[in-house]
Amino acid sequence: MQILRNYSLREYNSFGIDVKADKFISIENVADLKEVLRKNYSSELFVLGGGSNMLLTGDIHKTVVHIALKGKRIISETDEEVIVEAEAGENWHQFVLWTLEQNFGGLENLSLIPGNVGTAPIQNIGAYGVELKDTFYSCRAMNVQTLEEKKFSLEDCDFEYRNSVFKHKLKGQYIITSVQFRLSKKDHRLNTDYGAITSELEKNKITSPTIQDISKAVIAIRNSKLPDPKKIGNSGSFFKNPVVNAEKYKELITEFPEMPSYKISEDVVKIPAGWLIEKAGFKGYRNGDAGVHKNQALVLVNYGAATGEEIFYLSRKIQSAIKDKFDIELEAEVNII
Repeated sequence: MQILRNYSLREYNSFGIDVKADKFISIENVADLKEVLRKNYSSELFVLGGGSNMLLTGDIHKTVVHIALKGKRIISETDEEVIVEAEAGENWHQFVLWTLEQNFGGLENLSLIPGNVGTAPIQNIGAYGVELKDTFYSCRAMNVQTLEEKKFSLEDCDFEYRNSVFKHKLKGQYIITSVQFRLSKKDHRLNTDYGAITSELEKNKITSPTIQDISKAVIAIRNSKLPDPKKIGNSGSFFKNPVVNAEKYKELITEFPEMPSYKISEDVVKIPAGWLIEKAGFKGYRNGDAGVHKNQALVLVNYGAATGEEIFYLSRKIQSAIKDKFDIELEAEVNII
């Protein structure tokens, strides 16, 4: 276990922001994690996973603990389902591909989402009609003060839209070390409700899709819309899709009849943030190396040398414009640090 000082985090955040950490430690096993927490009990730590859901706006004057725990395994199974476990440092997409290789269903719609397994429950990641909570079974996490490991059930996690107990009530109190999922082995429940998936399957003349077909369709869709972070720095969707009440929705649809929407309940409607941003004129916008992607207005990008402050300033500019035009508060999905 090596301690690196004044260490660049450029390769550890998908925006490619070049900030430095006072101290950097990569953790490859739970014993080392416990030792680091014990030795740094009185100092502030910055826990880093895949770095895909954050915007760094300055140097980190703390000890950065990079969770690099690896491993995936089958815990138990029946004829119908299986419980699988992945360590927190496993790449999310590679883990999804591993489950598909075993013909385990449930995560196919979440293909190609950037980040690591350990941070996925914190955000309750989701895409194309599926959220992590739909297959989540449990996770193990270490208390940063007591060093005790605790198992969290689905109910314990208080999952909501892009939210969990780890983002509010227990924020900063636990480090997730592994996650378990309940997946299907046969009679997979396919989710193809999103039009883009249906269109992609039709384009490839697939009428009876498998879970692998859906994964390939999702990958193709995401590749067509979202830039590769290795080529253009980004964190995927920067903003949450806002939800409005029925009364507000009626006002909006009267003024903007072409506005797409997704009905959540009789009283709540979700509006695509990307459409709002594009309608406000920001799709393809660029100021220096900070910009909005030309194919997907929901994605803010770093074209090379943008600072975190510049991208943050752009995000605030967009929020202000959406508030003025639609009277809707856009909330960042990305953690601003």
